[in-house]
Amino acid sequence: MDYKIVARIPDVETFARLRAISGLSPRSRDGMEKGLPNSLFAVLVLHEDQPVGMGRIIGDGGTAYQITDIAVDPAHQGKGLGKTIMTALMDWLEREAPEEAYVSLIADGDARHLYGKFGFEPVMPASIGMARVMEKTS
Repeated sequence: MDYKIVARIPDVETFARLRAISGLSPRSRDGMEKGLPNSLFAVLVLHEDQPVGMGRIIGDGGTAYQITDIAVDPAHQGKGLGKTIMTALMDWLEREAPEEAYVSLIADGDARHLYGKFGFEPVMPASIGMARVMEKTS
């Protein structure tokens, strides 16, 4: 495999590009600049030293963690890179997260099958994922 995984928080441009080309919703530049440095852990997948995949862990570092922003350039999909990213994130959680820490994620579409391989299960009907996108009001 001609890929290398590195523990590194993506820069704003890489983050925005990988989200866009993989079909994830956009984030504001201000939000990316504020949020990315607060990542607990992140990985990039490099191909010829260019980022083609990413994933992050966010949270409080003790009781709650969320796996987020898993994205792979469509030109590099189908090569097991999502599994590689998840393995790196889960390895970090196994080392760093305290016992009984709650680890969550939002599974889009068929990604639930990948996440299921790592022990993630649907939480319905006991719980339901909810979200709100903030908008500025004048």
